[in-house]
Amino acid sequence: MTDSSALDPEDRKIITLARSARARNGVPEGAAVRDETGRTYVAGTVALPSLRLSALRTAVAMAVASGAKSLEAAAVVSEAEALAEEDLAAVRDLGGPGTRALLAGVDGVVRVVVGED
Repeated sequence: MTDSSALDPEDRKIITLARSARARNGVPEGAAVRDETGRTYVAGTVALPSLRLSALRTAVAMAVASGAKSLEAAAVVSEAEALAEEDLAAVRDLGGPGTRALLAGVDGVVRVVVGED
């Protein structure tokens, strides 16, 4: 486990946003990403019969659709034990190979950190 209190305040913010999205929408995952200008994009899991997207891929898509050129960080709140490779690929596509991605449990405690500061 990672000490969430040691995180940058902006990273704590996206974890809080992701946690809120999960709870508010009653979905398995909530996610938030922060772009190069500091704007945040928040999403939940999309589970339609014809469209299935993880919360993180949805948040990345929202950032792209809003004109983001890069990502500084991403956060997912989920019961999962690891970040899906497809999710990490989406983050890297926009943010580059070292973009930090955080996975927190539903309690907000960060369990996994991928990427560099």
